Amino acid sequence: MNKKTIFPKRYFMVAGTFLLALLLYVDRICISVAKEPISEAMGLSDKQMGWVLAAFSLGYAFFQTPSGILADRFGPRKILAVIVSIWSLFTALTGLAFNFISLLIVRFLFGAGEAGAFPGMSRAIYSWIPLKERGIVTGINFSGSRLGAAFALPAVAWMIDSFGWRTTFFILGAIGVLWAIAWFVFFRDNPEDHKGISEVEKEFILSTRQDRETAISKEKIHFGSLLKSKNMWLAMGQYFCSNFTFFFALTWLFPHIKSEYGLTTVEAGFYTALPLVFGAFGNWFSGWLIDSIFKKGHWNKSRIFPASLGFLFAAIGLFGSIYMDNAIGAILFLSLAIFGADMTLPPSWAFCVDIGKKHAGAVSGTMNMAGNIGAFITALLFPYLLAWTGTTTLFFIIGAALNLLAIVLWYNMKPEKHFSEY
Repeated sequence: MNKKTIFPKRYFMVAGTFLLALLLYVDRICISVAKEPISEAMGLSDKQMGWVLAAFSLGYAFFQTPSGILADRFGPRKILAVIVSIWSLFTALTGLAFNFISLLIVRFLFGAGEAGAFPGMSRAIYSWIPLKERGIVTGINFSGSRLGAAFALPAVAWMIDSFGWRTTFFILGAIGVLWAIAWFVFFRDNPEDHKGISEVEKEFILSTRQDRETAISKEKIHFGSLLKSKNMWLAMGQYFCSNFTFFFALTWLFPHIKSEYGLTTVEAGFYTALPLVFGAFGNWFSGWLIDSIFKKGHWNKSRIFPASLGFLFAAIGLFGSIYMDNAIGAILFLSLAIFGADMTLPPSWAFCVDIGKKHAGAVSGTMNMAGNIGAFITALLFPYLLAWTGTTTLFFIIGAALNLLAIVLWYNMKPEKHFSEY
């Protein structure tokens, strides 16, 4: 056997995007762990911190489609290197924030910087990954984000206790710049441009990544053309529901569990890491399930069934957590909810690559924009509902209802049809 085929080059690309997803969520969740010292240093209320957390989602949402279009046009090599450098700068600048307004601005720009990460990954996946491997590859990438967040909860809690919250943000910013340099040096936009790839692997990728193009898939597109697609609207709606659930784990889960059950910072970090680890398992399981169903000749079912099953688990987990009166019980049900919510990610992003093809960056960016409007609402709704009702019950009921609605949306989606056709 040719030694060059033992470790396919596309797997090194997947390793790079896995590490990117891990870094993405380490940087993102750090603000949740640092909530108390930041609030104390600047005299911020929970509602003000809700706006700080929401500002990220707003910046992240607004720049999804533009950054996806840029990744399609200029390639994920340049775009990902640039945007990781930008968001790493604003990660570091978070450590220099001195009041509510400065923190709000920095976190909005940080979100705008992170916006192109997953659309850029989707564009790289279209070029490098065969259709039958997209489920597991997408699952691996998103599991990196969950493992990154799970690792960050206790690790960042320790860093903040040891070095202070400002220094912690400086360190994380520097790590991001190192990834950006390595990506630009080693990655290439297309397999045919990579000098180290074997002819066997190159031919395999080019012949199996997707076999049908439409005229529009070769043309430049704009936001309006995407919004004419029913597939696009359905993808946006279900991803709004998914992010409503998951973003709670990134923002309010840590302070909620710590306050509700009287835990220390490090204890709360370990407890709230568990749902995110379950999220990684959800991504792996869903990715495997997608590819297993696809290999049996069921393209539509390979996307719709794993997503719908995930949304059902998420609804059960959120609703069940309402009745728990101890930290362990609440965390177990919330782990089921995050496991389910993360099961929806591989089919969602594989769906975007399916219907977007060479415009996968723009399509996935538009879907992710809608999802992060859901995240924006989550960040604000949790503290406001808590202040209004004195309990978290209504928030979890709303989340469960949205998950059930998403199942209905999925059964109207058509992965085999390009966004220009449906």
